[in-house]
Amino acid sequence: MSPTMAGVALIAGLFALLATGMPIAFALGLAAVAALLLQDGFGMFFVLSETMFGGIANLAYVSIPMFVLMGAAVASSPAGGDLYSSLDRWLNRVPGGLVLSNIGACAVFAGMTGSSPATCAAIGKMGIPEMMKRGYPSSVATGSIAAGGTLGILIPPSITFIVYGISTETSIGRLFMAGVFPGLMLTAMFMAWALIDAKRKGYEFSSRGVRYTLKEKLSALPRIGPFLLIIAGTLYVLYGGIATPSEAAGAGALLTLLVVVIAYRLYKFAPMAGIFGSAMRESVMIMMIMAAAELFAFALSSLFITQTIATAIAALEVNRWVLLGVINLFLLVAGCFLPPVAIIVMAAPLLFPIVTQAGFDPYWFGVILTINMEIGLITPPVGLNLFVIRAIAPEVPTKEILWGALPYVLVMMLAIVILCIFPGIATWLPNHMMGVPT
Repeated sequence: MSPTMAGVALIAGLFALLATGMPIAFALGLAAVAALLLQDGFGMFFVLSETMFGGIANLAYVSIPMFVLMGAAVASSPAGGDLYSSLDRWLNRVPGGLVLSNIGACAVFAGMTGSSPATCAAIGKMGIPEMMKRGYPSSVATGSIAAGGTLGILIPPSITFIVYGISTETSIGRLFMAGVFPGLMLTAMFMAWALIDAKRKGYEFSSRGVRYTLKEKLSALPRIGPFLLIIAGTLYVLYGGIATPSEAAGAGALLTLLVVVIAYRLYKFAPMAGIFGSAMRESVMIMMIMAAAELFAFALSSLFITQTIATAIAALEVNRWVLLGVINLFLLVAGCFLPPVAIIVMAAPLLFPIVTQAGFDPYWFGVILTINMEIGLITPPVGLNLFVIRAIAPEVPTKEILWGALPYVLVMMLAIVILCIFPGIATWLPNHMMGVPT
């Protein structure tokens, strides 16, 4: 069987397994084992465990469960509610101010957790009922939070950037810096669309007549402030080269737990067990996907599928921007079926040399790839954020959630175009802070 036919059969088998509802990690692993078994027979079992373990036996991966624990501690506390209510008091007199509050809360909460599902769940539990109570259409209420939650994998600290950095052997600190301005830009673009949409549809609510004193607007700051300082401190020690990602993540997780205990008095066994249990489940899920994706990548390489695809792409005698367009299209389609971690582990080592040989900055490309993954989080059939929002608001049909999120998909595509025209938005800060990479 030719590498092309083997690749088609392997991908078709993977999608068939995913269609049964099988977890991503098991589907990746089973498809890879079947392909290797057909090629090498039972001799492949000697490299099975070694390949999977080798895929996650990297000290830098310690930062992933630490950042996940950090996010779980914040998500399990009332910090999201405090953040949301505080922003609502500042923006209640702006047309569509509650949508802006949701997106702003998602952006800040994303920086606290680094997780899109956690951001959707924490802000959505408060924001969706409140918006619908005030008369916002259910599509607007759910779509804005589904889209705002995607900021969790772009605004640092980001687990997606950590996985990309390890997979491509690039600096995680520099990747975090590359995501700052694009994250802020995308947040501003989301808010701009929400404001335009609100004015276009004439949202006017009685809450606009309510006035809050400065004291009321700042009342939640003493509880939210420590979290923001921890995030700022974590990023500072990473950017300054003071600590490795693992060290910064460990210190950040410990300090976040202490703030949660002191500020919200979550010192009893049940809430703390819930925080650690949630962090453990998500961490194990991520690591299992990464190990299975490593095995899947090994199967692709053993069947010469990876080499064939790389040769075919490299042989395309086209303008490098056309090449980037092809890569973006591939990432968009893949993002509709697989989670970001799985795509990055499998695709980044393949695409990285092609992108760099074409003259593109690898850190800029990391941002482009991440925005593509964001689009996949709110597009069917496997849009994770859509399912999170559906679980929070079961009375809202999935179709309405999707229609509400669709304008933000177009905004993210526009953001990719802007970053292609002005790559300095992503590269200026890391180059300014850490120097131009050689």
